[in-house]
Amino acid sequence: MSVSPSANRAMTWREWAMLIALSALWGGSFFFNAVAVKELPVFTVVVARVGLAAIILLTVLRMMGQPMPTSRRIWAAFFGMGLLNNAIPFSLIVWGQQQIASGAASILNASTPLFTVLFAHVLTTDEKLTGNRLLGVLIGFLGVAVMVGFDALSTLGGHVAAQLMCLAAAISYALAGIFGRRFHAMGVAPMVTAAGQVTASSLMLIPVMLIVDRPWTLPMPSLEAIGALIGVAALSTALGYVLFFRILATAGATNLLLVTFLIPVSAILLGVLVLNETLMPKQLAGMALISLGLAAIDGRPWRLLHRQITAAVGRA
Repeated sequence: MSVSPSANRAMTWREWAMLIALSALWGGSFFFNAVAVKELPVFTVVVARVGLAAIILLTVLRMMGQPMPTSRRIWAAFFGMGLLNNAIPFSLIVWGQQQIASGAASILNASTPLFTVLFAHVLTTDEKLTGNRLLGVLIGFLGVAVMVGFDALSTLGGHVAAQLMCLAAAISYALAGIFGRRFHAMGVAPMVTAAGQVTASSLMLIPVMLIVDRPWTLPMPSLEAIGALIGVAALSTALGYVLFFRILATAGATNLLLVTFLIPVSAILLGVLVLNETLMPKQLAGMALISLGLAAIDGRPWRLLHRQITAAVGRA
């Protein structure tokens, strides 16, 4: 697999800003989904999300005069990415969350960077495992567990099959992050890659929706539900995946999937700012641990602290 020679370096401030923006977009999807699923079944929401995103991105590309690729090799990669990044994990998580609480599911989903670190070490040449990176991922995972609440861990003893489904979804996301690096090597622009992936995902998920949800039997959704679908498609999916593939092209899969740690932070902060929810001590503690983990992975705060300590000792 071709790789970016800079993928194992610390991210630039611009890449960190895009990662934080991506976490806000994906964290905001919980708000949109919460509105939409009150009136629509899950697969209908998922297909509307990727389908509308595909229409938006394809329209923008057409307005820009940017043609979609016709290469079978590139479209095979689009379908592979759609399978690993949408069709498989979406289906597994939906199945798993029918049996286990959302808190437990979110902890299992936060294992994605752990799998990414391990798979990237084996499958890539430029994202090798380092002590700082592994320590940072473990601290970040602990931060998610603290934020969600250790009471969620009490549910991890039962419904083993459902838990394995959520873990399998995390593995699929991790593999998708590594698989998606090939688009940069192919010379496919991030917006084109995003459009191709959601188009492929739509084509794969539409038959599932038709069989499972039978959408023609559903009542007409309200304007609020329609607005939520447009929001999750345009912001959380279309714009989100453009950022996803842009970060992936330069920062690598391991750095990109740190967004899994930031999504709970974004969702909680949006709840506080938009819904006037209360920020609890465990959430503050979890955010602090996640920040510490991200700092360990980035490495620059530790190097700065080391230089300051060395300078202070030298002056003493």
